[in-house]
Amino acid sequence: MLHRRNPQLNANGELIHLLSIEGLPQAVLTQILDTASTFLSVNDREVKKVPLLRGKSVFNLFFENSTRTRTTFEIAAKRLSADVINLDIAKSSASKGESLLDTIANLSAMHADMFVVRHSESGAPHLIAQHCAPHVHVVNAGDGRHAHPTQGLLDMYTIRHFKRDFTQLSVAVVGDIVHSRVARSDIHGLSILGVPDIRAVGPKTLVPSDLREMGVRVCHDMAEGIRGADVIIMLRLQNERMSGALLPSASEFYKSYGLTPHKLALASPDAIVMHPGPINRGVEIDSTVADGRQSVILPQVTFGIAVRMAVMSTIAGNAA
Repeated sequence: MLHRRNPQLNANGELIHLLSIEGLPQAVLTQILDTASTFLSVNDREVKKVPLLRGKSVFNLFFENSTRTRTTFEIAAKRLSADVINLDIAKSSASKGESLLDTIANLSAMHADMFVVRHSESGAPHLIAQHCAPHVHVVNAGDGRHAHPTQGLLDMYTIRHFKRDFTQLSVAVVGDIVHSRVARSDIHGLSILGVPDIRAVGPKTLVPSDLREMGVRVCHDMAEGIRGADVIIMLRLQNERMSGALLPSASEFYKSYGLTPHKLALASPDAIVMHPGPINRGVEIDSTVADGRQSVILPQVTFGIAVRMAVMSTIAGNAA
């Protein structure tokens, strides 16, 4: 029986696109995390640049708004000495009725070397990777409810930085998991890197039932879900979903699943608290916790630039 090669890898098993963490070998994830470590020191230099992508053109294609993610990708690409082109696709080609693949074909003709793609439709970056020129690399910056692999990788980097060994950890992912592409990427990353105890914590309406098949422990009680945890990843509650049938109210959610000092005391004494941002204070997390000694939310942002530099330099160095 023939096995289909992972479209993210070339024939040598090297990364040429980053579309999803799912299905990647542990060695590829470790290579990115190790490479990111070497880039952290660039942030401290007077001249914050290395020449690895000099002469390369990186196109930020954001069909869905996200100032924070686009900014970190732009900073990362510029620190690698790439030429960066930001295109507000949502207001241009899409509104004129131009298809996604027409847009990609036109941009490829402008000698693009890399597309960083954010799209509201799951699978859009995969489609682009299938149809772009062989020398063009694609990075998924978030697609629908499917994946957000660079956020997942920076979360893995953060955990490794503070906890060192994945194989001894209990990690709780808390909140709106069903709509969260970050949660999916985190769970795949944790699983590939050997975390033995992964917990998904939230109300029944916001936790997918199929997680158990991935070896994830599903908990609908917050105390049970975070008791003894070494890492707590709080997810952003989407405002647009608070008024729907999935949740009674933001205040009810906070009462049951918001991370307060009292609840945090149930976790391991040296547990770290993470959040992909932006934070809804008093909804997912109490300000005392978000700003407290166990919070690593700001280091996550710093690590994000180094991890995105690592991803772009890694895939740019590999031929299709």
